[in-house]
Amino acid sequence: MKFTLSWLKDHLDTEASLDEILYALTDLGLEVEEAINPLEKLGGFTLAKVIHAEQHPDADRLRVCRVMTDEGEKQIVCGAPNAREGITVVLAKPGDYVPGIDVTLSVGKIRGLESHGMMCSERELELSDEHNGIIELPSGEIGQKFSDWLAENRPETVDPVIDIAITPNRPDALGVRGVARDLAARGLGRLKPLEVEAVPGGFDSPIKVEIDASLKEKGCPLFAGRLIRGVKNGPSPEWLQKRLEAIGLRPISALVDITNFFTFDLNRPLHVFDAAKVAGNLRIVPAQGGEEFLALDDKTYTLGQGQMAIIDDNGVESLAGIMGGEHSGCTEDTVDVFLESAYWDPITIAATGRALKINSDARYRFERGVDPAFTLPGLELATQMVLDLCGGEASAVVMDGAVPDTTRAYRLDPARVSSLVGMDIPADEQRATLEALGFALNGDMATAPSWRPDVLGEADLVEEVARVASLTKLVGKPLARETVGVPKAILTPMQVREKTARRTIAALGYNECVTYSFIDEASAALFGGGENATRVDNPISSEMTHLRPDLLPGLLQAAARNQARGFADLALFEVGPAFTGGEPGDQHIQAAGLLVGQSAPRDPWGSRRPVDLFDAKADAEAVLAAIGAPARAQVNRDVAGWWHPGRSGKVALGPNALATFGEVHPKVLREMGVKGPAVAFTIWVESVPFPKKKGATRAALDISDLQAVERDFAFVVDKNVEVLKAVNAALGADKALIESVSVFDQFTGAKAEEQMGAGKKSIALSVRLQPRDKTLKDTEIEAVSAKIIDKVTKATGGTLRS
Repeated sequence: MKFTLSWLKDHLDTEASLDEILYALTDLGLEVEEAINPLEKLGGFTLAKVIHAEQHPDADRLRVCRVMTDEGEKQIVCGAPNAREGITVVLAKPGDYVPGIDVTLSVGKIRGLESHGMMCSERELELSDEHNGIIELPSGEIGQKFSDWLAENRPETVDPVIDIAITPNRPDALGVRGVARDLAARGLGRLKPLEVEAVPGGFDSPIKVEIDASLKEKGCPLFAGRLIRGVKNGPSPEWLQKRLEAIGLRPISALVDITNFFTFDLNRPLHVFDAAKVAGNLRIVPAQGGEEFLALDDKTYTLGQGQMAIIDDNGVESLAGIMGGEHSGCTEDTVDVFLESAYWDPITIAATGRALKINSDARYRFERGVDPAFTLPGLELATQMVLDLCGGEASAVVMDGAVPDTTRAYRLDPARVSSLVGMDIPADEQRATLEALGFALNGDMATAPSWRPDVLGEADLVEEVARVASLTKLVGKPLARETVGVPKAILTPMQVREKTARRTIAALGYNECVTYSFIDEASAALFGGGENATRVDNPISSEMTHLRPDLLPGLLQAAARNQARGFADLALFEVGPAFTGGEPGDQHIQAAGLLVGQSAPRDPWGSRRPVDLFDAKADAEAVLAAIGAPARAQVNRDVAGWWHPGRSGKVALGPNALATFGEVHPKVLREMGVKGPAVAFTIWVESVPFPKKKGATRAALDISDLQAVERDFAFVVDKNVEVLKAVNAALGADKALIESVSVFDQFTGAKAEEQMGAGKKSIALSVRLQPRDKTLKDTEIEAVSAKIIDKVTKATGGTLRS
């Protein structure tokens, strides 16, 4: 929505500056997208007077002028044919930027003579396309700013143009008067009264109007018009042409320019028919479908069934509320016109405009909702302007239908308004604001004006008061605490656990991924999903048809995309939900990590090696420890089909599975397009039992001041025996005395079998004994050692290596 400052002041009596108006508009919700102020680029130019001019000695078309400026007499070489003694000119000094030629002046030398500035033409100052000579001013003092002279003598040339963005809920602001009303309510001036006087009809209109019965309820509640005979259609007055040109409209003729003016000035679209081309009466009917219509944009449209049209005996003359027809359009030869003003249903207009793909200023306004009560006043005002500019005589008004009743009132509760807005706005100020915006107050009930179709409840009254009061005045205040003392925890225990898992995995060197909860059916099937229970009814795409049964498909797809871009070594993780079905209870939280490629970058010390299942196991154990899993757990090989059957394991507490780790099955890697090796872990975050103690305090740190003892043991066991069995057995030998057990050596392979027998291996354990009440004696150490040997041999079936 564009308008000029002077146009705005036709409706708003204000002394506010342009900057104040621009700020207020944006603050009121009418965001200023652009403001073009011609005075800004003319601020540096001043007036000067040529006191002497003579021919340049070395150029026929140049004159050497002595010019009196506010800085004294200057020599300027000029090529304008009208450069002569005694004229008042516009001077650009060295250092000034001349917008029309995109040059910053400096002292120049022209044909051997210095020139200290430039006398400007209108094109050089972007005032017009005139460039046959320099500007000659009929008045002005030497040194006076040219912008000040223009503001006094030619204000239309420096009239600022304002472009604001209108949201769909503010159709009233699609007219300059509506914008002025908002500014007046803000306190930036006074809204000038709009006086509407009925134009007396001198005769009965020979053209009648009729609305089809099917459209009176929904379509066109009111259609009015009148004949004006004896008009003279020619160019519109200069003020009207300049006003339209300023907002980007091309002046056409006085009659057309008048309708365009009312569209932007008062948000009242109108249309004029050449009465001589109208056969019979004008009727508003629903199209039968298939009618062809040549519009004013020189395009032919085929109407669909039910679309509203204005017809006469010849056929379709106008597409109701959207665009007029070429056949009955006005020309310079038009003598009699029929001026139409109607109210059209917004939904019907929007549907027709979209179907036919026609964009017009009329459609833009009607589909958002114009003021139905202004239909007849707008006709009277437009009639008077036609008579003033084009002459003629007006008939009596003919109409069909009635102004629709849009009366609706809502309760204004000043206390609730202040509470919701967060500002102490006095009740009198709230009422004054609504009255300034056109609301009628009766007690505590506020009746919305007919031009505000967006006001549909008490909440809209609050919004109106708030935006006029300005939300920029809100002062931030801390919310009052519900309780005194230490605040209670906000996060649930499970949310704290998720956060801990996420931070721990990130600290291990993984990069977090956030993937979609939807995957394709083939990928879901690889991980035990893909059933109808997890199918999405309306998927975004064919690659997002099912809820994910596990986090690994998303991580593997991310790894494949990264490998395709040259990133071979990856450490990715995600914490989020996985789904076993489509019901609310069929969801659980997982924490999954994926390692692909090598464990370290290349270096001189040979640190680089392929990732293996022990990397995944160590990381899984670190996360389990961080979220409170017990230190002792079983590891079995009861894993799902997407894990390598011989290189993976499950961490469990009896039947309760906590995590799975290992190599991803090669078949799965091929299907997902990932180049191995790839190892991963999946942790069921919710399966880890919470501690029985609910308090936030920790037990006192128990440190013994007695000397610890370490003993090493080596056992010969079958090569298929898990090391963890030996470790857990050794820990169980004396739970009070044994502090830790660790593996420090493993002897396997052909040499081991050669020395210890086929199918055998050696594992070496380091056991740390920590006494609490007294120093251990050799006999006590030997007794514990015997228990360790007995426990391990029974658990593993092995023997102590000699």
